[in-house]
Amino acid sequence: QVQLVESGGGLVQAGGSLRLSCGATGTIFSRNGMGWYRQAPGAQRELVAITSDLSTNYGDSVKGRFTISRDYVQNTVYLQMNSLKPEDTGTYYCVAQIGQFTYWGQGTQVTVSS
Repeated sequence: QVQLVESGGGLVQAGGSLRLSCGATGTIFSRNGMGWYRQAPGAQRELVAITSDLSTNYGDSVKGRFTISRDYVQNTVYLQMNSLKPEDTGTYYCVAQIGQFTYWGQGTQVTVSS
């Protein structure tokens, strides 16, 4: 069983920065993807960034502004968000993809004011 707990969300002005963290309990291998999705009100959940020891992928809207990193020993994934925009507002969910299973955290709110 894998559990994911996010932290680091909050309110920030446009142009500012935030850093999200997600700690995981359970067995997650380095080849398994860990990362972040987000969901704005009334919108579908979308990929922000996901990483494994094989690859790292970013959503088009965050490329060049957000950076994902991962501590494979501590089973923790981070998301450094810079140059935040109001359209980055939403609930950010940590995700772990292990084989056919996808595990989700409860989410942390990020609000960017203009």
